[in-house]
Amino acid sequence: MKNSDDRSNYFSIIESLLFVSGESLDIKQIASIIKCDVKFTKNLLDDMMITYKKDCRGIEIMKDNDRYSFVTKSKNSSYVEKLLGKNSRQSLSQASLETLAIIAYKQPITRIDIDEIRGVKSDRAISTLIEKRLIRENGKLNVPGKPILYGTTEEFLKHFGIQDLGNIPDLNSLIV
Repeated sequence: MKNSDDRSNYFSIIESLLFVSGESLDIKQIASIIKCDVKFTKNLLDDMMITYKKDCRGIEIMKDNDRYSFVTKSKNSSYVEKLLGKNSRQSLSQASLETLAIIAYKQPITRIDIDEIRGVKSDRAISTLIEKRLIRENGKLNVPGKPILYGTTEEFLKHFGIQDLGNIPDLNSLIV
């Protein structure tokens, strides 16, 4: 086990890596850079996530699969939007939100299946969501015509302040 001075030094290094990268980093990449094994690095990141969850911090560490990144706490989003001069959450249409919800709960899913659930074509909504990097192509279904499968992205998680897809409310709890 590394001593507490080592842990503090690793915290500092990982914090710098996440800050400078601006994008998520794979745990193996982080472990390689700090020259530690993946299990130890994961434990460091878990401890860091707890530290950053504290109310006095404006950022937190988001984990998506085995990738980590800094994100702004959602409770501070209105202040960040004032600085940036925009509110990107308001820019999604009802059709885009419906389509995004279907993809989030049913992924991976084809456009045809989305259209069937919505009862209308979803081409434009899918294009908008891809443009905003909230969804992405997630392979192709192995059937004639090979339709594209869609799934959510890390940007989707960031946009809605969700740590991982497991934190999305259970669909049955939303049905009244």
